[in-house]
Amino acid sequence: MSRVGKKPVTVPQGVKIAVEGQNISVEGPLGKLSQWFNPNVNVAFDSSAGTINVSRANTSREAAAMHGLYRALIQNMVDGVTKGYEKKLEIFGTGYLFAVAGKKLQVRAGFAHEVEREVPQGLTVACPDQTHVSIKGIDKQLVGEFAAEVRAIRKAEPYLGKGIKYEGEVIRRKESKAAAKK
Repeated sequence: MSRVGKKPVTVPQGVKIAVEGQNISVEGPLGKLSQWFNPNVNVAFDSSAGTINVSRANTSREAAAMHGLYRALIQNMVDGVTKGYEKKLEIFGTGYLFAVAGKKLQVRAGFAHEVEREVPQGLTVACPDQTHVSIKGIDKQLVGEFAAEVRAIRKAEPYLGKGIKYEGEVIRRKESKAAAKK
């Protein structure tokens, strides 16, 4: 039995839950999210206790796999519409910088051209300075996916540390071949 799936999702005040067929929608102060769930999983909202319970519809292997997954997805939706999610990225290197122009994120990362990424609907991107960018939104998956796309433009390399990394990420540094010969 899934340990994650057994825990009920507590719903804070001001969050509205609607379970209709195989869809669940969560509406809170920051916005509205909806999610389809597998027929092998039952989702029940107890309005008196303020909890959402996820259970298996049968004893199949697929139901066991989906049990904890959908409970975690629903928890992420509730957290997203109440608190939201944020990822911060840093860029290191001479001439490397971030800039926001309208709905596009511009990245200069050592290429001959400037790389532009269209900001997805539902996300807000801000640059407090030229070397940092903040990606905010209510959908955890969308925030993480866009942050990973931006980081993949030029990952931080281990010799000089130049490139894009998550704020607080530690890059293991390597010695160059010239340093090893001495």
